[in-house]
Amino acid sequence: MRKWLIMLLTVVLGLLGLAGCSDSDKASSDAKDGKVEITYGIWDKKQLPAIEDIIKLFNEKHPNIKVKTEITPYGQYFQKLETAATGGALPDVLWMNGAHVTQYAEGKVILPLSDMAKKDNYSLDNYPKSLIDLYTVDGKVYGIPKDYDTIGFWYNKKIFDDAGVAYPDETWDWTKLKETAKQLTNKDKGVWGFASTIANQEGYYNFIWQNGGYVISKDGKKAGFDDPKTVEALKFYTSFIKEGLSPTQAQMTETAASELFSSGKVAMMLDGPWMVPEYKKNPDLNVTVLPKGETRATAIHGLSNVIAANTKHKDAAWKFVQFLGSMEAAEIYAKTGTVIPAFNGAQDTWVKSVPSLNLQAFIDASEYSVPLPNAKSTGEIWQYEVDILKKAWSQEESIEDAAKELTKKANEALSK
Repeated sequence: MRKWLIMLLTVVLGLLGLAGCSDSDKASSDAKDGKVEITYGIWDKKQLPAIEDIIKLFNEKHPNIKVKTEITPYGQYFQKLETAATGGALPDVLWMNGAHVTQYAEGKVILPLSDMAKKDNYSLDNYPKSLIDLYTVDGKVYGIPKDYDTIGFWYNKKIFDDAGVAYPDETWDWTKLKETAKQLTNKDKGVWGFASTIANQEGYYNFIWQNGGYVISKDGKKAGFDDPKTVEALKFYTSFIKEGLSPTQAQMTETAASELFSSGKVAMMLDGPWMVPEYKKNPDLNVTVLPKGETRATAIHGLSNVIAANTKHKDAAWKFVQFLGSMEAAEIYAKTGTVIPAFNGAQDTWVKSVPSLNLQAFIDASEYSVPLPNAKSTGEIWQYEVDILKKAWSQEESIEDAAKELTKKANEALSK
């Protein structure tokens, strides 16, 4: 049943997207009086103050373009978009993530932006290449990067100090990580050296790529969970649980690993910059780059701004998207300390927003970052990961068996 629903949605989105393109071509990009109103769809109300400042600055340059913001909580965001696409009522400009971009691009629900960028000499070199790659479908760029997340190696300085162990730095590798986790694990105090969370972006994906494995092939046709290098990485990552150096899956389900870390029960873990507002409250915490495997690698993901194919104000929407991707907008985001702006050079302001933390680690990591998969079935595969890998994390099933089952399910999803 789920398969048919997904197929039906793709067909409906495609047909309506084609119709939307036709309407957009016929519609005037500006109202007769020269003034237009466009809508901007987002999901994070915490970013609204910064967005309002950006719109105010945009209006100083484009007083005839009014921007109305529409906020939908993330849990309902894409469901609402699907309904809006069916009714031809998508916001003119909207946030998009990597897990959904291929579906909306192939369904012709959002516009390719490459030709418009080329026509206006709008440089895509202003953003990390991995982010541009994330929003590239069939050779065309569909989103202008807004912000990004790499993954950092967080650690508790007090636990290190109490054990007389030097803080982690860029020289660390997997061997050093395991060795130190053993030194810092203290069962009497209820302290674990490391947290092997069942998280992909801020967890095992990083180890897979560092070990030379892969999640989904570059052509989006094959899953690599059963690749020997991938299996080896997953076995190393879960070995911390098996050896008692990490909380168990049950323990991390009962109390989130981030809470255990914040409360001094976990010495080291991987996490993203979205935790900066929380972790900066604790003076014992800091962050550095990830320990190195066969190579350096970290997951990167970020939101982009896209344009609905059926917008009646294509020119106005494009002007707004260009401004959202500008240095001026990036600087406003950076000062809030909430997100890392995607525009190269604006990250310095973000780094300085919390001087007590080594936030430069997240910026340095972008140089060897790997974009999250953006195949049409990515969302479905992520759910399979949770359902299947938790059996390996809880040691009910071997990594090899779980990887084999997951690969089979993922390949079925990719073949649809």
